[in-house]
Amino acid sequence: MIAEVGHFALVLALMLALAGAVLPHIGIARGDARMMGLADHMALGQLTMVIVAFAALTHAFVTSDFSVALVVANSHTAKPLLYKISGVWGNHEGSLLLWVLILSAFAAAVAWRGRTLPLRFRARALAVQSAIGVGFLLFILFTSNPFLRLDPAAPEGQGLNPLLQDPGLAFHPPMLYLGYVGLSVSFSFAIAALIEGEVTAAWARWVRPWTLTAWIFLTAGITLGSWWAYYELGWGGWWFWDPVENASFMPWLAATALLHSAIVVERRDALKSWTLLLAIVAFSFSLLGTFLVRSGVLTSVHAFASDPARGVFILAFLAVVVGGSLVLYAWRAPSLEGGGLFGLVSRESALVLNNVLLSSFAAVVLVGTLYPIFVEAFADSQITVGPPFFEFASVMLMSPLIVAVGIGPLLAWKRGRLSRALQILLPVLAVALMAGLLLLWRTAGGYVMTAVGFGLAVWLIGAVLADMAATAKLFDAPARAAGRLFRLPRARWGMWLAHGGVGVILLGITFSEAFTSETLTVMAAGDTADVGAYRFRLDGVAPEAGPNYAAVRGTFSVFDGDRLVATLRPEDRVYADPVLSTTEAAIHPRLSGDLYAVIGEAAPALDGTERWSVRLYFKPAISGLWGGTALMVLGGLLSLSDRRLRMGVLAGRKGRPGPSPTAPQGSGPVSRPVRGTA
Repeated sequence: MIAEVGHFALVLALMLALAGAVLPHIGIARGDARMMGLADHMALGQLTMVIVAFAALTHAFVTSDFSVALVVANSHTAKPLLYKISGVWGNHEGSLLLWVLILSAFAAAVAWRGRTLPLRFRARALAVQSAIGVGFLLFILFTSNPFLRLDPAAPEGQGLNPLLQDPGLAFHPPMLYLGYVGLSVSFSFAIAALIEGEVTAAWARWVRPWTLTAWIFLTAGITLGSWWAYYELGWGGWWFWDPVENASFMPWLAATALLHSAIVVERRDALKSWTLLLAIVAFSFSLLGTFLVRSGVLTSVHAFASDPARGVFILAFLAVVVGGSLVLYAWRAPSLEGGGLFGLVSRESALVLNNVLLSSFAAVVLVGTLYPIFVEAFADSQITVGPPFFEFASVMLMSPLIVAVGIGPLLAWKRGRLSRALQILLPVLAVALMAGLLLLWRTAGGYVMTAVGFGLAVWLIGAVLADMAATAKLFDAPARAAGRLFRLPRARWGMWLAHGGVGVILLGITFSEAFTSETLTVMAAGDTADVGAYRFRLDGVAPEAGPNYAAVRGTFSVFDGDRLVATLRPEDRVYADPVLSTTEAAIHPRLSGDLYAVIGEAAPALDGTERWSVRLYFKPAISGLWGGTALMVLGGLLSLSDRRLRMGVLAGRKGRPGPSPTAPQGSGPVSRPVRGTA
């Protein structure tokens, strides 16, 4: 009965979404404030119904209701509770329901936090959100119903893919979806502004916190997936340029560009059309990722196999949303006049360069991801676009971006002085060059690109520190420098942390990729193997019983000289439902790098000695990836907590209030621009 309640709640959610997509536009056309206000109620109603449906599906998984086909296909009574819950979204149907839940939650958040937005604009944006919800609810109800019953009920379930039975993968999809779907708000605001025919500084202020929220979740979600690949797959890698990894990376690149572009709209009333296009493209990339994963056109450890009908539906929906929004953009964007002019050397120009490079890289990743699909579809042959292509593009496009990120914050708005910025950064440039040349000398000239990467990382981190010192006037009045720093807006600190985090990530990538030590060998108890400066000794292998798997666990002692520095216990697991073998790497993080061990299957030996295939690594500085990402997320959270970036708050300059929430319902979202202070 509970499953039927969930199914009926989805039908009601669809009806509310249809009403929410149509009635606000009618209200705007008639000038009827009460009908426009229905957009808020429809959004809250949709969220309520989708919560009921999601709770019903969760109940079916937690109680192992094997009369529900989805539970049978993705659960088992022996599964731990965490993975019963994560099994709700560890499949095609449930993950789409999670998508709709998050979409409804963001729409309700706009209705709640956006009370200060002009009613006309809020109604437009919520109507767009509802229209997106209509498409996904139709898709779920007609092609991917999670509440289909079995009669009679199955005696037992088939279990969840063991690769997904991991804490990192339990939280990775919700985090990633919060980023994907969060960009729908930026998209809805862009479409509302295009319909209204006006983009102001206030619009940029409204869209930035929602984009920043999505960016934070995307950053955290991508990192969780990368961390999972690093320790769960046992390959010692953290990014493989898998098409589904690329599908999450493209919206992140577009969202990063959008965040910076919106600053120019807010401060200088420029780049309006470009910023609207970025908002459309960022969400379009999110929908494209959904198509790639759900349509079955890709074979990936991340992808869910689907029937062709689902792929056709998603492709049609993608064409309507993306094609329709681009047609609207082509029609309305030329009428959006740009405002303030700026010089070639200015902070605006640095942000434009940032946008060009990020967008170019996103385009390269898009081409590299889709090209094999088109070749297979139209040329009846198969090709693979591998990591060398993407890595070359990243070096060519991201290297100048790193340089620009170091210089841009030191340039003035409208017309800056490059000489002043370079004067501040000259010591940083000298240190970065020395660092790169020193590494080149230490490696006898064999690691040119590693030296370049190291120099760029030192440059960016040093540039952030130099900017902090210049802002605090550290060398002019050192006694008051700390006070100046801590009186700065949190958004400024957020920028420093995020940019510094990129530098730390670059350090981690550079050293881990260039100086990883790896040994693949066969070992018996008591054998040792040298990996870099460390010695691994296999102490023994013993069976281990888990809640729904059997495993063998190896024990390694790791020595630095004669000193024991770590004990590692990797496992080789075999799950029963479904039958699948997985590896559980053992990792000991150190300041210098990670000690990493994987144990595989028993190897045949003629003398009867039990031997095991093992994979041992020392990965220097790889913790910089996770630490740098943590700095980026913290920087985003600090910026989001800044009072000037509170969602929906229209704070003007000090002493001058922003527009009233009851602003006239004219042709645009507000009657006059509001310039921010960020």
